[in-house]
Amino acid sequence: MIVPRGVRLGYGVGSFCTATFGAVPGLLLLYYMTNFLAVPAWVAGVVVATPKIWDLVVNPLVGRWSDRTVSRMGPRRPWMLAGACTLPLAFAALFAGPPLTGTPAAIYVGVVFLLAATAYALFEVPYKAMPAEMTGDYHERTALLQWRMVFIGAATVISGVVAPAIVNSQGEGGTLSSYRLMGVTIAVVMLASMLGAFFGTARAPMTGAPEPDGGTLWSQFAVVRSNPPYVWLLALGCTQFLAVGVMLAAAPYFASYVLGDPKATSTLFAALIGPILLTMPLWVRLSKRYEKRGAMLLAGLLFGGGTAAATATPLLGALYAHLMLFVVGVGFAGVQLLQFSMLADVIALDAASTGKRRAGVFTGLWTAIESAVSSFGALIFGAVLSMGGFVSSDPGRPVVQPDSAITAVLLGQTAVPAFIIFLAVLMTFRYRLTAEHVLHDPQQPSASGEIRPAAP
Repeated sequence: MIVPRGVRLGYGVGSFCTATFGAVPGLLLLYYMTNFLAVPAWVAGVVVATPKIWDLVVNPLVGRWSDRTVSRMGPRRPWMLAGACTLPLAFAALFAGPPLTGTPAAIYVGVVFLLAATAYALFEVPYKAMPAEMTGDYHERTALLQWRMVFIGAATVISGVVAPAIVNSQGEGGTLSSYRLMGVTIAVVMLASMLGAFFGTARAPMTGAPEPDGGTLWSQFAVVRSNPPYVWLLALGCTQFLAVGVMLAAAPYFASYVLGDPKATSTLFAALIGPILLTMPLWVRLSKRYEKRGAMLLAGLLFGGGTAAATATPLLGALYAHLMLFVVGVGFAGVQLLQFSMLADVIALDAASTGKRRAGVFTGLWTAIESAVSSFGALIFGAVLSMGGFVSSDPGRPVVQPDSAITAVLLGQTAVPAFIIFLAVLMTFRYRLTAEHVLHDPQQPSASGEIRPAAP
């Protein structure tokens, strides 16, 4: 089934929310806490990571609730509307800059981030479940998600270019008031995108299994665990999420301490995100020619290769760093598109083989683990900074970082995530779900490539 263009656009615009909520805290929250609220680096890393543990509980629950929802708006959209009414408020409060420092500031940020993560789950989990239910066509799902990736690219420009630009608008490195302005601005963008997706998907086709799974949540988790394509795709996605989380947390430090220009965060992100806006048709064609797994291997090699090569930035300069980020962006574009397309394939195959609607459980678990693993990127980078002797500060007490801290920033931006990405490339070989299985056989391939019936 071909999804109407209007529905594609309506669905895609929701990615302004999903991309900005994932990218802006990942990019700026750690730096905001260590450099403006005087929170020690390792504590700030824990604060960013800890609320994500809650995602492991709330996201699968939201997914199950949306699977079982009966509404004239469909099973997914009422939850999306609930997220649209709550997330913008929580996000603005996250960067409100209360008159707190140290431990009290860390507690405030942690609690508000927990509330924001809950509101985000209300929107994101049902939102991600929709593509598998909009069409049963293997390649149409990639074409549908191409539009989503275009909006993700535009949203990431807002996150990586506009958000830092607002922060730096009142002075190099930003001020508490500029962080407040950025938080309110991004909150308004989120509200517009979520409402756009809610209204834009009002006429979205529903081709998934008509009956929700009546089993308990734990029994559905057992079904998820027994689905080899999903398990391997989730493991592959986790390594990719972790690498991206490390790089996002490292970016403002890399710009400030390696390139010597805090405003370079915006141009580095422009180099990274430009390929997402330019290469989507290319990755769609490559996925058809070489299968999605083959295209994913190529994307991972470009992603990891560019990241590793950026280690030479101190020798070759800022222009070289931007060129390597462009290479990374080409690979990152393919990884993101193919990852979500593969997830939709797995969900659609499960519905076809079981006759049950449990896309929400699949996407709820996926989104929870994605958020948790991504946040551990900040925790890892915070640990790398601490091992390098990075000294936290506030605007009234600037410090000069030791050479070991600068080296830690460089390795945290390049060598550490590159190692993780190359692990993901190796794991891609274990994913065996192909067009032949999806189009011609409603049974599931095992991790070894054998076909066996889906678990009941």
